[in-house]
This record gives sequence, C-alpha cells and structure tokens, in this order.
Amino acid sequence: MFSTAHQAISNRLEKLSTNGDPLVKLNEVMDWNIFMPLLEWIFRKEKKSPAGRKSYPMLTMFKILILQSLYNLSDHQTEYQIRDRLSFMRFLGLTLYDSVPDEKTIWLFRETLTRKNGIEKLFQKFDAYLSEKGYAAAVGTIVDASIISAPKQRNNRDENKLIKEGKIPESFTENEHMLRQKDVDARWTKKNHQNYYGYKNHIGVDAKYKIIRKYQITSANISDIHCLDDLLNTPNPDKKVWADSAYFSAEKESQLQENGYESRIICRKKKHLFLACEKARENTRYAKIRARVEHVFGFMANTMRAKIIRGIGMARVSVKLGLMNLVYNFCRFEQLNRLGVA
Repeated sequence: MFSTAHQAISNRLEKLSTNGDPLVKLNEVMDWNIFMPLLEWIFRKEKKSPAGRKSYPMLTMFKILILQSLYNLSDHQTEYQIRDRLSFMRFLGLTLYDSVPDEKTIWLFRETLTRKNGIEKLFQKFDAYLSEKGYAAAVGTIVDASIISAPKQRNNRDENKLIKEGKIPESFTENEHMLRQKDVDARWTKKNHQNYYGYKNHIGVDAKYKIIRKYQITSANISDIHCLDDLLNTPNPDKKVWADSAYFSAEKESQLQENGYESRIICRKKKHLFLACEKARENTRYAKIRARVEHVFGFMANTMRAKIIRGIGMARVSVKLGLMNLVYNFCRFEQLNRLGVA
C-alpha cells in the first residue's frame, strides 16, 4: 500500500515537471545555500533551553516567503497551499509526513526580517552573487516606479488631515487593536485622472539584463524624481540613464551631467507647445530602451499578481515589496540561464 501511494505521488510530480513546473526550474538554477550565512546572522540568538518544539530550518522558512511573494498569498493561504500542493512541498523539500509551519510561524519569521532589515541585506547579497556569475550591471540604468495599492482606510476628514500632518489621531489609540489595523503611512495619489491609495515601488533596472539593482519604497504621493539619485547609486560602469518624463527637469539634467551621467530621460513637452522634430525623434529612441522596465512591472503584476499589497505600515510593506523585487530577480536569473544569456 505504501509503495503504491509513493509511486502515485512520484508519477504526479513527474507529470508536473513535464508540464513545466516553474518551481523546479527555480530550484535547479538557484544555490539557496548562499543565503545561509546571512540568515544565520540575522536569526542569531542566545542559546535556548532544549525544551519545546524544534525550529524549522531557516532555508525552508525563507523559501516559504519566496512562495508567498511569487503567488501573492496571505499567511493563512500560504500554510494551506503548502499542505495542499505537491509542487510547493517539493520546492520546500517536504514530504507528506513532514510538519508544515503554521501561519503564525510564517508571520514571526517575516517579522524578524522586518526588525533586522533582513530583506535589504539578502537583496544585496544576491546582487553580488549575480555579478560573480557574469550578470553585473551593464549598458546603463532604467529608472521607473509603480503604484502598489493598499486596502483603503475608512477614516473621517479630521483623521485624514492629522495623518497627512504625520500625526496619529487620538481615536486610533482609544482601542489598542484599532491602531494595528490603521495604515498611517499609505497615501493617495492621482495618475491618468484616476485616484490610487497605497505605496510606490521605485526601481533601478540595468538596461542589459533587466535585473533590479536598487529599489526604494515610498508612499504613493512621493514624486518619482525625488528618488532618482538613490536609484542611480549602482556600480554600473556605463553611466547612461533612461527614464520617462516624470524624472525630467533642467535642474536634474544639470546635476546628472555634473555627476558624470549621460541622460536619456525623455524630455517633457511644455503645455500647448510641440517638441522640435529632432527632440521628438530623440524621445522615441529613448522610449524604446526605457520600455524594458515595463516588462519588469508586467511580470510582477501578471505572474506575481502584485497589484495590491497585504501589509500595514511602511516597515512591513517595505519588506514585502523588497521581497517581491528579490523574487523577481530570482525568476529573471533563472530565465537568463535558461536562455543562455551572459
């Protein structure tokens, strides 16, 4: 009976691989052990009593967060899907007889990463690994930002006014549980005549490999141009910069030139005026390269379903969006290896 069940599971997994299980491809190309020294440092603690349940392996917990980000799952859904899906269990190295971390354990692991700024350190670690593998930043940097929606808050006008001033309304503190459910960091913004509430994921992508090299998380109302300098602080030998017209200003153009950058930012057209033919053709050339960053956001929105963020407050959202950027780089690294690009 045991042999029959084991064979049935093997056949099912083999069929999943034949149909192109993306998690198998990711496991084949990724050396997850490169993160172990850093994870051990992040989760180091004093020696505990041997009593109590043994903790889960750190790599297993880290890979659970990867699954959560790749499929945009809540903690509860993550636990459920690991128990339910053979592809998830295989990715984690679990069998039907192994215990599965519950949603509280997953939450606690991510909270520790939040307190220790762990995702940023893991992101930098993988970027260095990419350079070692021949995928160092090249050609130049493409900069852009994407709005990530957050659950809308039901506040009155006075509460919203205080939140905009950076204050916490007294009504939020009357009940200790209320403040935990209130997001005082997300903001409203308008794009293409449509209102959005949430955060922005600002990224700097190298033009050759479409790998995210730098990122910055802000509330949605922060103008894109304010994050340009931080996103260009990359060890890219070719200092070309592509961006859309939201990053254009005469002052910024002069600053980029002083810092040795070659601007490929699309020139902003003045209202009621046409651009000169030469400048319009230049913008068209720049736009063809700049458009590569849209492939990154398209992957996140469609494959990773990252159109809304589950999290309250800048600290937790930064971890989730930082992890999303890191997981995108994992997937891009796997794709580059599969295509033989180097």
